[in-house]
Amino acid sequence: MTHPFDLTGRVALVTGANTGIGQGIALALAGAGADLAVVGHIAPDETIEQATAMGSRAVFIEANLLSIEPVGAVVEEALAALGGLDILVNNAGIIRRADAVEFSEEDWDAVMDINLKTVFFLCQAAGRHMLEQGRGKIINIASMLSFQGGIRVPSYTASKSGVAGITKLLANEWGGRGVNINAIAPGYIATDNTAQLRADADRSRAILDRIPAGRWGEPADLGGAAVFLASPASDYVNGHVLAVDGGWLAR
Repeated sequence: MTHPFDLTGRVALVTGANTGIGQGIALALAGAGADLAVVGHIAPDETIEQATAMGSRAVFIEANLLSIEPVGAVVEEALAALGGLDILVNNAGIIRRADAVEFSEEDWDAVMDINLKTVFFLCQAAGRHMLEQGRGKIINIASMLSFQGGIRVPSYTASKSGVAGITKLLANEWGGRGVNINAIAPGYIATDNTAQLRADADRSRAILDRIPAGRWGEPADLGGAAVFLASPASDYVNGHVLAVDGGWLAR
């Protein structure tokens, strides 16, 4: 019997997998047997090299996801290069920090465009293919700020709250047609997005004091959750936002 976490023969499209969380998830999917189409504006040479070394086919699709213009072409290119599309991981995103009273329209629009608008339209483009074939897995990357307000990140909080909402909406529409849509909400992970927080000794200590695991997460910590949500093991999981946070929300 095939192992329920086996992704052999599946094709995964992962956005923003050059470093950080996206790279950790992409390599976990490759380790479980999936082939990869990695999307971004910088070639993820290290990710491609490591995935290939695991025996996966891996291709780079260059696209600037700050707008939805390339979305349809991205899905078509993945289909042409790898012969299918079974898994979508919407990881690409940005964060801008400023006090709410000073926050600019430019920073609001930039974050909302890539973190929420592009996410929805990539779900739509991939979903059309998945609905036609009668199966598929979509994993959106949410945040602790899908549950909480945060400080000094108004557009990020709004976008990640929106990601949780559209994940549930799409699960309601597509769950009965073979397509599972879920999200992962990473806790405080050591990536470029949290560099400012980790560099602030007082803020970093306050964060660590709340995390029962007692450490910042690593990108690889997201891999198991991603493989689960991409695999047949999660076929009856739909519309869920899975926190991978070292216990942060338990406090």
